[in-house]
Amino acid sequence: MKLATRARAIAGFVALAACSGGEPASEAPETGDPRASAEAPEATADLASLTGNASAGEAVFRRCMACHSVAPGQNRVGPSLHRVVGSDIGSVGGFGYSSANQAADGDWTPGALFAYLESPREFMPGTTMAFAGIPDAQDRANLIAYLETQN
Repeated sequence: MKLATRARAIAGFVALAACSGGEPASEAPETGDPRASAEAPEATADLASLTGNASAGEAVFRRCMACHSVAPGQNRVGPSLHRVVGSDIGSVGGFGYSSANQAADGDWTPGALFAYLESPREFMPGTTMAFAGIPDAQDRANLIAYLETQN
């Protein structure tokens, strides 16, 4: 599934979960991908039901600091994450992105970031980001809340 399509699907699930009180649907649509029915609704329902804490997210960001900065224009091994929330994927000037990031279509919405941060290599096959991900949903929500303060 193309990244933009996946991001829109995640955003749709987030909106649906929020409207239904955060409860995932009892049956996921059949997509042919066995992970789609098991993971996507659960992950997005978690985001819809979580409130991020920016202070706690700043502590989570310490895991990212070896490769990323939130200072404008300060790229490291990874691109600067200043104003990343809501930005086009692969759009930080002066950073040499992988072909997977260059080919990605979409924006870093909170829902897309939430899914990406869980497992970057599963979300975007071919990415050169070596980080395995943040398995804890609350930590991801907190990190996104912190990154939103950097906009």
